[in-house]
Amino acid sequence: MRVPPPSGETTKPIVYVIDDDESVRNALEDLLASVDLNVISFGSTQAFLDNGLADAPACLVLDIRMPGQSGLDFQREMTRLGIRLPIIFITGHGDIEMSVRAMKDGAIEFLTKPFRDQDLLDAIHQGIRNDTLRRAEDHVTAELRDRWLDLTAGEQDVMRLVVRGLLNKQIAGSLGVSEITVKVRRGQVMRKMQARTLADLIRISDRLTE
Repeated sequence: MRVPPPSGETTKPIVYVIDDDESVRNALEDLLASVDLNVISFGSTQAFLDNGLADAPACLVLDIRMPGQSGLDFQREMTRLGIRLPIIFITGHGDIEMSVRAMKDGAIEFLTKPFRDQDLLDAIHQGIRNDTLRRAEDHVTAELRDRWLDLTAGEQDVMRLVVRGLLNKQIAGSLGVSEITVKVRRGQVMRKMQARTLADLIRISDRLTE
């Protein structure tokens, strides 16, 4: 198994490989290393879980047939555990039903051995791109949640009604406060949420409720 770099030292993408066949793992490690991809391989799904994930864009190359837990079952366990890595399935004994299930559950590729090295590499690069975008989206959402939590309870109440399209006078009546109070809170909401327009605020609200 290739050892990952110490946490926090790099954001270089990582390709995780899970396959119970050591010769397959070694071949994949050599292939990925030859194109300067950082690879960490495991002989079982449990070893992968025990290792934990580095804080870097990544994807998972997963054998579909292994002793104990199958790759398909592990795909669903990953969803339950909140592990959102793009998955590329590899198998020596694939069938249409199996590939359909894998793709319906979110896999980005299903390759039957022997497969072309380039097909695998193309899928891996797509998976890393997808995960990079997801991580960027997660970062933006986390920042927006922090801004929301920085609002006072009164400002949060005002924001909820503003994005529903209520006027200041209507908001004041709904909350039992003065219209001046609503104007002040609304201004604070726009400032703290870094929204320049009502449309911006609505988009932010939609993002927080996704």
